[in-house]
Amino acid sequence: MDSTVIATSLPAIAEDIGTNPVTLKLALTTYLVALAIFIPVSGFMADRFGAKRVFRSAIAVFVAGSIGCAISDSLLAFVLARFVQGMGGAMMTPVGRLVLVRATPRSELVSAMAWLSIPALVGPVIGPPLGGFITTYFSWHWIFLINVPIGLAGILVSGRVLPDFEPDMRGRLDVIGFALAALAASGLVFGLSVVSLPALPPVVGVATVLAGLAAVWAYVRHARRTPSPILDLSLFSNRAFRAAIIGGSLFRIGVGATPFLLPLMFQIGFGLTPFQSGLLTFAAAFGSIAMKFIARTTLRAGGFRLVLLLTALLGSAFIGINGLFTPATPHGLIIAVLVAGGLFRSLFFTSANALVFAEIADRQASQATAIAAATQQISIAVGVALAGGILEVSSYMTDTPLTLDHFMIAFLSVAAFSALSVLPFLTLPADTGSAVSGHRRGRRIEQEDTALAAERSV
Repeated sequence: MDSTVIATSLPAIAEDIGTNPVTLKLALTTYLVALAIFIPVSGFMADRFGAKRVFRSAIAVFVAGSIGCAISDSLLAFVLARFVQGMGGAMMTPVGRLVLVRATPRSELVSAMAWLSIPALVGPVIGPPLGGFITTYFSWHWIFLINVPIGLAGILVSGRVLPDFEPDMRGRLDVIGFALAALAASGLVFGLSVVSLPALPPVVGVATVLAGLAAVWAYVRHARRTPSPILDLSLFSNRAFRAAIIGGSLFRIGVGATPFLLPLMFQIGFGLTPFQSGLLTFAAAFGSIAMKFIARTTLRAGGFRLVLLLTALLGSAFIGINGLFTPATPHGLIIAVLVAGGLFRSLFFTSANALVFAEIADRQASQATAIAAATQQISIAVGVALAGGILEVSSYMTDTPLTLDHFMIAFLSVAAFSALSVLPFLTLPADTGSAVSGHRRGRRIEQEDTALAAERSV
């Protein structure tokens, strides 16, 4: 929520610290860059110092950054404080997921991931309207100060509830790999964010993206020659892990673009206020919450392969439908579409997040969480940049300001990208991850087919 809550509050913050809203968008980018830099090292830190200790420390760092944001009186101070927040967030999310995976039996992992997926999907939806409400009726400082009691409560509760895992003192930090991974992830995230948020000239964003891609190439070469790389790319040899990461990244492009496109369309195309558009987009949160109650049953009945194929197609279709809205569309119908879309997206991510860990060894969990978290940040940045680029190009080609037709093109385009996520899942066996999903039918079918083939050969 905190990564999006300041979006509607930028004008008030900018006026207070003596800058303009466009320049202040660097604070949004800075937060994402800090996530990109420190997420790759989160797995090593959790293994070396203990996941529980790192998780609680990450909350403390995040709270310190929040206080820094609230007391900032200049652009530089605010950007630095957002960077500190991002450092805490980079360790908090993947390490929290790692604790969850290690403490949860495989048979209960789907239910655990369902709970974990809810705030990840609800937060970006309610962040903008909440930020606008706090700024309008209180002060923008409370956007950050409210994190202090919540953070302190989180430190206390996690200290009592979370299990202790023994640190693993073996191995050394892959310093070169950390530097290359940080350059790669931050270069891509920063470059794509600059392209989509015009705080700097677009050429800066393009150059940074190219530098990030060069760092990706350098890291891949380095990882192949290093016994213990900071991000172990050998995990991609596991078919289930590979499909979950690639398919999830493709689907997340459309999902990442949606919170960017919908409020703009409601405000520019429909003439709604930011608060009114926020109330409409909030409807998607109800679908995400409803998913929690059906995820485990659905996966047990259909298995990972079938559920991911169906939710990828249906979730992508509902992203595309958003582009067909007009000011004459009844708000009740809009809400129904957003709720249904939120449900399918949430079910997809619950399934994909569980599939990441379904067929890997427990000792590889820390690497898997770091890779999953890093690719998530990059794919979201790609989605926002792609949506912004499509709007810019379509507006330029028609030589008109943004209209509903431009938003329709953008929604249909990002929906097509999301639909490509079905391709990695088509290659999975029907019983993939059955120990986690509880689905046995696929395994019985394959066994029957094998027996029948043996009979025919005899």
